[in-house]
Amino acid sequence: MAEDRRTRRTRRALGGALVELVLERGFGALTVEDITERADVARATFYSHFTGKDDLFARVTADLLEELDRRLEPAMADSAVGFTGKPLLAMLRHVSDERAAYRAVLRGEGDGKPLQMFMDSCSATAAKEFKARAERNNVQPRIDADLLARVWVGEQVAVLHWWAEQEAPPVPAEEVVRMLLDFALRGRYWASGFPPPHENPPTTA
Repeated sequence: MAEDRRTRRTRRALGGALVELVLERGFGALTVEDITERADVARATFYSHFTGKDDLFARVTADLLEELDRRLEPAMADSAVGFTGKPLLAMLRHVSDERAAYRAVLRGEGDGKPLQMFMDSCSATAAKEFKARAERNNVQPRIDADLLARVWVGEQVAVLHWWAEQEAPPVPAEEVVRMLLDFALRGRYWASGFPPPHENPPTTA
């Protein structure tokens, strides 16, 4: 047990050092020595856990995703149909708690690999949920679930990136969720200020 605790502390220290240094200098400029010095961990200890800085960054991203999944699970299970806004609220709150790590990942550091890992994982989770919801409600999606998941995740990641970069977000999380829920239910045409197409008066020749 003590060994496990030491391992977790070491990995947290290395992950924290990586995130700090990425935000200070950028991932490309970092060396393993920079990370171990900041974390106060021996180089040999680093290599007993990770093969290099890319491996460590992947672990940081995986940890972020694991915790996000834990937070999303009850929010997504809250409605058989969805469209509650609760998953997005859970995501925004997670960003607020882990702002530095989200900045490092969502800025595309590490040649974009952590960001791609994040998007691929979220898209797979979303597609699985969209398919399950369709089956539970006996409906046929009008757009391929995998494509729909990619669209949804792309929009959410853009919002999360914007949210992560704000020291003091100009809009409360609950208000962001309300607006995006309206957007999801009513569409871009409505959100842009135009009346729904069926409300446009017919033209005469």
